Amino acid sequence: MRIVALVLSFLLSISLNGLAFASDVQFFKGIEGKWSGPGEIIAGKYKGTKYICTFDGTNPKKGHGMTIDGSCRVGVFSQKMTAHITKKGSTYKGAFLDGAKGDGMDVTGGRYTRNRIIVDIVRKNLKGIMVVNLEDKNQLKATISVRHNKQLIPVIGMNLKRIDTGTVTSSIK
Repeated sequence: MRIVALVLSFLLSISLNGLAFASDVQFFKGIEGKWSGPGEIIAGKYKGTKYICTFDGTNPKKGHGMTIDGSCRVGVFSQKMTAHITKKGSTYKGAFLDGAKGDGMDVTGGRYTRNRIIVDIVRKNLKGIMVVNLEDKNQLKATISVRHNKQLIPVIGMNLKRIDTGTVTSSIK
C-alpha cells in the first residue's frame, strides 16, 4: 500500500488537453491552488481500491517546477504526500516523499508537449511513467504506468478538481 501512496503523490504533475500552454513554465503555473478528488488502483494486488486525495500546489520562488503537498486517504487511513519536480535543462528531476533512497520514488526525466507532461519514475527495479492531462483549468486527470516485460501497464488513475476559488488565467490561451 505504501508504493500506491507514493505513486499517488506523483499524480499531480500537470498537462493540458483542450487548453494549450506555450511552455512548461506556464504549464507549471496551472498547478497553483488546491486540488481534491478520487482515484483508483486499476491493476495489481490492490486492484479496485478507491481513495481520495487533497493537495496544495505551489511553484518555487526560484527556478521552474512545482511542489505538491497534501494527503491521500482510504477509509479512515491517511498518508501524507509530497512531491517536488524541477526543470533541469530540457528535462525534469525530483522526488516523492524522501526519494528512492528512502521510502519514495525519484523523478529521473521527462518531456513536455503541447498538452502533456510525461515524467519518468524510478524506485529500485521499478520503472515507469506518469502521464497527466489538465482537461481544463479546473480538472486534472493522471495515469501511472509501470514497465513489465517491455510493456507499459496502467496501474493507477486519478481525477482531481480545483477546489479553491482562484482561477488560472494568465497562462491559458
